[in-house]
Amino acid sequence: MPDHIVDRSRPYAYADAMAEPIKKITANLPVKLLERAQATTGLGITETLVAGLEELERSRKRSALRALRGKVRFELDVEKTRR
Repeated sequence: MPDHIVDRSRPYAYADAMAEPIKKITANLPVKLLERAQATTGLGITETLVAGLEELERSRKRSALRALRGKVRFELDVEKTRR
C-alpha cells in the first residue's frame, strides 16, 4: 500500500483529543467498494473513510497548484543556494 494514502503512525488521528469536532453520519455505501478500500488501507471503516476524504482534499490542492503552472514567476540562482 502506498504510504501517501494513510499515515499509519496516527491510525486514530480523526479522534485526536478535541483536535477537530467530529460529525457522526449514516451513509449508504457500495459494499464491494468499501471492502476494496479497506483492503487497500488495511484499516477500519471510519479510518478508511477519513483517509479517502483526506485524499480528496489533497487532490483538490494538487489541482489548484497545477492551475498555477506558468503563472508564478520563479527565479533561482543555483550557485547562491549551494553556498
